[in-house]
Amino acid sequence: MAIFSVYVVNKAGGLIYQLDSYAPRAEAEKTFSYPLDLLLKLHDERVLVAFGQRDGIRVGHAVLAINGVDVNGKYMADGKEVLEYLGNPANYPVSIRFGRPRLTSNEKLMLASMFHSLFAIGSQLSPEQGSSGIEMLETDTFKLHCFQTLTGIKFVVLADPRQAGIDSLLRKIYEIYSDFALKNPFYSLEMPIRACTLFTPPSWTLGPSWCGCFGAGRMQLCWPYISFQLPRMLCSNCSA
Repeated sequence: MAIFSVYVVNKAGGLIYQLDSYAPRAEAEKTFSYPLDLLLKLHDERVLVAFGQRDGIRVGHAVLAINGVDVNGKYMADGKEVLEYLGNPANYPVSIRFGRPRLTSNEKLMLASMFHSLFAIGSQLSPEQGSSGIEMLETDTFKLHCFQTLTGIKFVVLADPRQAGIDSLLRKIYEIYSDFALKNPFYSLEMPIRACTLFTPPSWTLGPSWCGCFGAGRMQLCWPYISFQLPRMLCSNCSA
C-alpha cells in the first residue's frame, strides 16, 4: 500500500503543486553488447525505444537506468547524455533497464486541466443540485481521491486501492496548504508553489516560523518543531 502522487489544482484548472512519491516500475532489464540492437530516440527530454521490440522491451518504453544507476530524462547521474554514452563502444557490455516513461511537467499540467474539466462535467451531470463533483475514481491498480474546498481548490491524491485513511490525508494536506502556503507573505494566490519551502515534504513534519530577519534582502526561514504554539525562532543574523 502506498501514496503515489499528490496534485493541487486551482479553481481555474491550473496545476499549482505536484509531488510524486513512487518510482516507475521497471518492466525489462537486459545486458547488451555493441552495437545496440535497439533504435533509441530522444522525445520530450526522454530516451525512448523507437524500434526493436523484444524480450519484454516495448516501443515507447523509456530508459530508466544504466548499469543499475537511475537516469534523469536524457542525462545520466554524472551529467553525461544517455545517447552519447550508449554510442561509445568502450562502455559495453552495458545493462539497461526499461519501463514506462515518467510524466513530463507539460503532461502533468495537461492532465490536471483535463481532470478539472471532468470534475465540472460530473457536477453538471448530477440529477440533483449542489453536487460535490468527483470524489473518487477507482481502477484495478490505483484510486484517485479528490477533495474540493469552498474556494474551488482541488486536492487530488493517487493511492493504492487498499490504502486507508485518504480522507484524513486530504484534509491534512489542505491544512498544510492553508498554514504554510497561504500565510507566506511572498506567495500569490492561484500561482504555482515552486521554490516555497513552506509546502515541501519537510513541512509535513516540521513547521516554519518567520524570524523577521531580512538578511541579503530576503526574509530568512527557521524551522522549529511543530507545537500547539509555534515559537519565535531567531536566525544567526538576528540579535537575541
